Amino acid sequence: MSEDSKIVDARYKRLENLPLVSYRRKENAVTGFFGAIREVFSRRELLGLLVRRELVGRYKDSTLGLVWSMIRPLTQLLIYYLVMGEFLGAARNINNFAIFIFSGLTIYGLFSEVVNTMTSSIIANSGLIKKIYLPREIFPIAAVGAALVNFGLQMVILLVAAAFVGTIVFGANLLFSLLSVLIVLLYGVGLGLFLAAWNVYLRDIQFMVEVVVMLLMWFSPIVYSWTFVADAFSMRGLGWLTNVYINNPVTLAVLGFQEAFWAGASDGVIPDDLAFRMGIASVIGVFVLWWGQRVFARLQPNFAQEL
Repeated sequence: MSEDSKIVDARYKRLENLPLVSYRRKENAVTGFFGAIREVFSRRELLGLLVRRELVGRYKDSTLGLVWSMIRPLTQLLIYYLVMGEFLGAARNINNFAIFIFSGLTIYGLFSEVVNTMTSSIIANSGLIKKIYLPREIFPIAAVGAALVNFGLQMVILLVAAAFVGTIVFGANLLFSLLSVLIVLLYGVGLGLFLAAWNVYLRDIQFMVEVVVMLLMWFSPIVYSWTFVADAFSMRGLGWLTNVYINNPVTLAVLGFQEAFWAGASDGVIPDDLAFRMGIASVIGVFVLWWGQRVFARLQPNFAQEL
């Protein structure tokens, strides 16, 4: 046996005798949260590549590519406008019904895509997670980036349509759209991180989420006015439930978009203190985001083993 071979064998034997030490970063609930943000930000170039891969992979071998992200919501708009607006008569009670629906569909589409794609993001990237070390949060966040690109395209359609119909009123009301996006991202990313982590251990979660997100759309004032719900509760002596319904973060985000792009020029009725309600929801949303990340951080050390 050569001298080099002996050195190599001796090195392997030393490695075999070394105890296995599990390294865990010392952190508390606050430093761990901001440490995760810094770690993802330090790999922002990789994050950009992952977002691009998400978009390219989604429309791979497609001739129209990103155009499909606009065709789907436009098809939804057409169906809801015809069925709910014309066939069932909802358009007779709501001015500029098409803008009313599309403003709600646009912001709700962002929420549903964020939650759905984040939930399955760890499973979808299992090959990379098992081979190399990366901050695990980067994969759900890449899904958020792709969702924001699709949302931006839909926003272009909404802005053009609202300007054409004349429902945009330039003023402080447009700030409601920014608050709506903030609320959706805080709650969507917080819940998405939580669900993405648990989906590694319980694979049924992603299918359950798809059903819940679909049902949640019908519990949001997208194809009907929130006043219908308020009237129904009042008739049954359950007026207090109206505030519970309105203070749902998704409902607030939809109402904020309607206030920004529809209500001002359409005699739309918006709940009192909407800005205050959305402000409180945003503060709570910060804690939801923090909570989701901490659950994710606690569960992520065993991702590779479970995958």
